[in-house]
Amino acid sequence: MLNPETPPEFSTLRWFNTPAPLTLASLKGKVAVVSAFQLHCPGSLKHGLPQAARMAQTFNSDEVVVIGLNTAFEEHDKQAVGALDAFIKDNGFAFPIAKDKPNGAQLPKTMDAYEIQGTPTILVFDRQGRLRRHYLGQVDDIRLAAEVMALVIESRDAPREQSAALERRLAAALVDPEAHEHEGGCCGGHHDHGHGHEHHAHSHDGGCCGGAHDHEHSHAHEMPPLPAKTAKPSRKSR
Repeated sequence: MLNPETPPEFSTLRWFNTPAPLTLASLKGKVAVVSAFQLHCPGSLKHGLPQAARMAQTFNSDEVVVIGLNTAFEEHDKQAVGALDAFIKDNGFAFPIAKDKPNGAQLPKTMDAYEIQGTPTILVFDRQGRLRRHYLGQVDDIRLAAEVMALVIESRDAPREQSAALERRLAAALVDPEAHEHEGGCCGGHHDHGHGHEHHAHSHDGGCCGGAHDHEHSHAHEMPPLPAKTAKPSRKSR
């Protein structure tokens, strides 16, 4: 069961654009944004990775670290280390990117540990290493930047009460994503979670990738003041 207050470390096979592997422990004190993607996923290519590149260019890496995570759960032969290396160079991505560690016939290890339902997925960690956002599908740049900026302003050792107050302010200021309908479809299907978080379903142009398996989980994380807002999949688009 994933606990957003003590999320697992990344399990990776190879890192690019960084002199040393990045870990949650090494990122403590900074806000971390992780963009999970696949090389063939339309949503990743059109929205996820370009957004990650914009975020990396917008925020100072001393405060906000943007990471790409290649979670290859489909077409493995087309997403080998060499193919990923060429893809990164061809697209000029300069932010740190990791290849999720394969796990045989199972889902890649980090993807499975974080119960990621498909790609693109965005994970946002606060300065204390807590998982504060988990979105499947496209997230508006303005919304994501506002949430990241709020976590940047939050003190490095913010007590739960302060973090809960910040979440209430964000909820009051930002329109609920469920109030918007976007063209196209967002898909997933790896896991269907029933967390004790706020869940937001997104349907967007561009298409997401998923569908390896469909589980029914009944998680109830013990952190109601700090919801890791998770987008649930709406339909397949492969």
